[in-house]
Amino acid sequence: MKYYLAPMEGLTTYNFRTNWNRCYGGMDKYFTPFISNRHMNSRERNDVLPEHNVGMYTVPQILTNKAEEFLSLAEQLAGYGYHEVNLNLGCPSGTVVARNRGAGFLGTPRELEDFLDEIFEKCPLEISIKTRIGMEYPDEWAPLLKIYQKFPMKELIIHPRLQKEGYKGTPHLEAFAEAVEALQCPLCYNGDITSPETLAHILEKLPMVDTVMIGRGILQNPGLLQQLKATSTDFDGVSLPSSEDCLDVLKEFHNSLLAGYQVIMSGDTNTLYKMKDLWTFLSRSFESPDKYVKKIRKATDVSDYKLAVNALFRECALKSENS
Repeated sequence: MKYYLAPMEGLTTYNFRTNWNRCYGGMDKYFTPFISNRHMNSRERNDVLPEHNVGMYTVPQILTNKAEEFLSLAEQLAGYGYHEVNLNLGCPSGTVVARNRGAGFLGTPRELEDFLDEIFEKCPLEISIKTRIGMEYPDEWAPLLKIYQKFPMKELIIHPRLQKEGYKGTPHLEAFAEAVEALQCPLCYNGDITSPETLAHILEKLPMVDTVMIGRGILQNPGLLQQLKATSTDFDGVSLPSSEDCLDVLKEFHNSLLAGYQVIMSGDTNTLYKMKDLWTFLSRSFESPDKYVKKIRKATDVSDYKLAVNALFRECALKSENS
């Protein structure tokens, strides 16, 4: 089994990736949050700089519906030494979809096919695609598969939900099975992998899956990958650390992440915005964290924030499935 870290806008930045890789590690690929500016802004450029991705197989992701923008960015990324680029056809955000990008591009299949024709002909890098299965109806998937059949993709990463479903409801696992029948390229499954049990359920339905991408599951439980490997026959001999060790590594990861944002961001307000965003997910690792998370959210400077976080680490046990 191969494991990928999903791109999540504003969250899985290079600061997150490098610190997670140092504290936990083990991902086969790390995908960057999408780049959407033909002339990369400083945030986007910093995220893909080689010196910010040392020791990781990193794949930059591009969000656009204009072939010339995609190709211009691919040229720049090739100059940084990248060999693969990923096209975002999965983002379900309303603001993205309204501009016919991300999952919104799936709603105009003729334009999408023309776009793919041009980028696969001219791109200097291998192209992988991250996709949903359509906008509103499951029967949109079959025509999309016919389009995908035409192109030499490095890989197709499938989140088997419709755009309108966002991250709710049950993934359409049968759609992934249909892709296995229709396509020759390597496939990766993405969606709702939050524990060894959820992965086991997916593999029971889709035993052919040999590559998975994880996003929210890692944000909720940074140690999830180690748990998945410890319960997989592919990784015999991998054992789980104790609850105390799990908490120690989580503290180290959190503190390194905070220190990194203090260097990158200007002032406490911006740093805390980043860290509070993470706690939306990370709080789910703990038993009864609510009153402590409230104090974290009320913190107005890093000093108060640290006091609130340390109290949570001290008083709240990790959930048993997280340790």
